Amino acid sequence: MPEPHVIVAGAGPVGCVASAVLAARGIRVTLLEAAPELPKELRASTFHPATLDLLEKYGVVAAMISRGLIAPRFAYRDRRKGVVAEFDLTTLADSTNHPFRLQCEQYKLCEILLEGFNKSPNVMVRFGAEVAAAINQRDQATVRLASGDTLTADFVLAADGAASAVRKSLGLGFEGMTYEDRYLVVSTSVELADHLHNLAYVNYISDPNEWLVLLRTVGFWRALFPVGEQESDSQALSDESAQRRLNGVVPRTAPYDIAHRTIYRVHQRVADRFCVGRVVLLGDAAHINNPLGGMGMNGGIHDAIMLGASVAAVLRDGLDETRLHHHAALRRTLAINYVKRHTHENATSLAAADGASRARALDLMAARAADPEMCHAYLRQVSMLDALQMMRNELVEVGELVR
Repeated sequence: MPEPHVIVAGAGPVGCVASAVLAARGIRVTLLEAAPELPKELRASTFHPATLDLLEKYGVVAAMISRGLIAPRFAYRDRRKGVVAEFDLTTLADSTNHPFRLQCEQYKLCEILLEGFNKSPNVMVRFGAEVAAAINQRDQATVRLASGDTLTADFVLAADGAASAVRKSLGLGFEGMTYEDRYLVVSTSVELADHLHNLAYVNYISDPNEWLVLLRTVGFWRALFPVGEQESDSQALSDESAQRRLNGVVPRTAPYDIAHRTIYRVHQRVADRFCVGRVVLLGDAAHINNPLGGMGMNGGIHDAIMLGASVAAVLRDGLDETRLHHHAALRRTLAINYVKRHTHENATSLAAADGASRARALDLMAARAADPEMCHAYLRQVSMLDALQMMRNELVEVGELVR
């Protein structure tokens, strides 16, 4: 019999992790990426404890830590009052091997994995190979490339992003909503911690006029601001806009250096199904959500590990395909009831229109931080350890965890 073969569409963190999971189980992988080389946009940068625990098996976490920043605490702040509630992830040391958030840009994980793929006989990476469609067949699946070429394998795993050509070609719905505000992200090398007392590496900052999020990465502070409908994309991306917004955080006489800026629409959407026969959707191709809380990429990596291992178990261990469909349905349930719910709560509490609602949200955070039992429960939620626990039996079933 021919060796099992899986096509993975998309060489972002989700596609690369899925490829690593399959290759580790002796599955031959063709990893297709539309871009001519690894994209290095400053996108997601927070890895949660549960995600690091899952990735540890694949020997990448030490390298990620060496290229990132360990963030043991995060804070909710008021723009005028300062710190309202601070949360210490080290209190989760009894529940995780990684009681911290790791601030490490997503492309660095891809670089680490791609370096390994260069030495692996099981993974062939093709850049400049845009997937235009996927076709599910009885015991295999085919992808059609934008070039017109076709490739066939036992399974296709689609990690080709929010605009997934695979999802669209399968005719799947992608229902949900779009937030009224867009998000502007501006990065600067100016050390904001020199000017804001007790600034954590991750900060959610409430304000009646303009809430924001401040995140530290190795080289930059990244500031995320809401952009209303009265401001065009070009206006929001202008130098004047970037300088005005950053000066609202820390006033300076000298201009801020702007290393990077981008603006985007924010959605909460989930595909009708994550699995159509021999085609499986992962990450943004399957679900997109508000980035506040950093659960989007992390949830996608959880997809990659759970469903990648499940596909490998079907091909190598005789796992019934109905179990793969069960695992895909579970990941969809978690995308709706866990990731979507928590990220939407983050967005609505920070962006509440009236002062009373904002005050209640901050009071709740302060109460959680002050009460050890409430704090521990909250930290398990936001670190995604509860999400990991919800699929523990399924991870055991496919050999990702030992009971």
